[in-house]
Amino acid sequence: MKKRIDDKIKEMERYPEELECFIPESFKDYEKNFEKKAACERYFERIAEATADLAFLCIRHNEIELPDGDKEAFDALAKAKIIT
Repeated sequence: MKKRIDDKIKEMERYPEELECFIPESFKDYEKNFEKKAACERYFERIAEATADLAFLCIRHNEIELPDGDKEAFDALAKAKIIT
């Protein structure tokens, strides 16, 4: 389980670095360039998904009752004092 957590953290660290390749010079450029906009939005989705995945891995690793959704996962980790 520890390896899966470490791998997920590495994945999460990589995404913002990759996202930087797609960030346009200005918001106006972002709005006009469909490809850059789509790439940026997809990377934000990947970051959010990886964060939720990591939360659930930590829940399983710490043998906390499995919550129903992503928000509840973060609430469970906070209640267990694993995150603030």
